[in-house]
This record gives sequence, C-alpha cells and structure tokens, in this order.
Amino acid sequence: MEIKIEKTLKNLERNNMKAYYCETKEEALELVKKIIPQGGTVSHGGSETLKETGIIEILNSGSYNYLDRSKCKTPEETEELYRKCFSADVYVTSSNAITENGELYNVDRNSNRIACIAYGPTNVLVIAGVNKIVENLEKAVERVKTLCAPKNTRRLNLETFCSHKDSCVSLSGENEAFMSDGCSSPERICCNYLVSAQQRKKDRIKVIIINEELGY
Repeated sequence: MEIKIEKTLKNLERNNMKAYYCETKEEALELVKKIIPQGGTVSHGGSETLKETGIIEILNSGSYNYLDRSKCKTPEETEELYRKCFSADVYVTSSNAITENGELYNVDRNSNRIACIAYGPTNVLVIAGVNKIVENLEKAVERVKTLCAPKNTRRLNLETFCSHKDSCVSLSGENEAFMSDGCSSPERICCNYLVSAQQRKKDRIKVIIINEELGY
C-alpha cells in the first residue's frame, strides 16, 4: 500500500494536481483549515467521506461563506445553489476512484459535482481514503459498478438493478461492460462520467489522500 500511495501521489503531481498525504483524518482536518481561506465561499458535493472526516462541520463552522445545499427547500433553490457553486473559492468533494496513474474518476446522477470538478470553482479540494486508490481506469470503472453505485443507490433508497444485486446489470452479460453501460431505470445514478487527467491549470485541483478507509 505504501508503494501504491507514493506512486499515486507522484502521478497526481505529474498531472498538475497538488497532492497531499495525511496519516489520519484528524491530520487532514488541520490541513483543510490551512487550505481553505477564512471567509472564503465554499461548498461541497454529496460524500460519505466528508461526513466521516468531519469536514462538513468545518465548512459549517461560521468561518466561511458556506453554500449549504441541505438548507434548500425546493428543487429550484437547489438548482440555484448548484449554479452559485461555480463561483466558489473552494469546492470540496471526494472521488469515486483515484488511479495509480494520477487520474480522478467520478460518476454522477445530477452532475453538479463533476461539473464543478471540471470547471468553475477557483479551487477543488478532493478528500479520499486509501480505499479509493485503484490500479487503472478499468479498475475505477469496476469499482463504481460493484461498490459505489450499489451502496449509494441503497443509501438513497433508489430502485435500480445494482441496489438489489450489488453490481451493475452491465456485468451480468457475456460481453465486456463499457464504462457507460448500465440499467434504464429512471432512478439510475450513473448518468455522466468524468476522468480528470492532466490539468491545464496547475494545482487548481488539490488531492488529500488519507491513510484510512473512508466512504465508498
């Protein structure tokens, strides 16, 4: 694992993403406080990792202009907040997978999260446990289809093939499953896909890898 972490950190830097390593989530919290400027506009994507690390509590501490989607009461308010996130100083998220080649792989239903990772906020701060590291993009796709999607659909009480079968329907056939193959459920969460490889704007994306298993 130490070799995998070192390789991943090195290749994230090669891809123009600032890479950090923390032994514990407590150490990561202190680093987050240093990275996010006091009074800055911040928001985040949906993430079990952010809940488990306590980062959402930091964002909601009063030290920042926090765009809190949990306070939205209507779909229209939520949509307006999503658009405001494009002007955030820092957008905090996790990643569905991080490859040893230094790529981020993310799949979304609403796509507000992957949109902000790709463009908009001045800085993107990615928080991930070592369990998110995979060998390559093929393994990243597999991770989403067999772990992330099933767990998230059950968490959200959505009716999809994977919520009942623990893996994507695309893996149940004889043919090779492509990245975007999946069910046709109206509640499908795998709608748009983002691979973040070499970045044009150096260090806009900052990745903190924590030596713990966090999220899924």
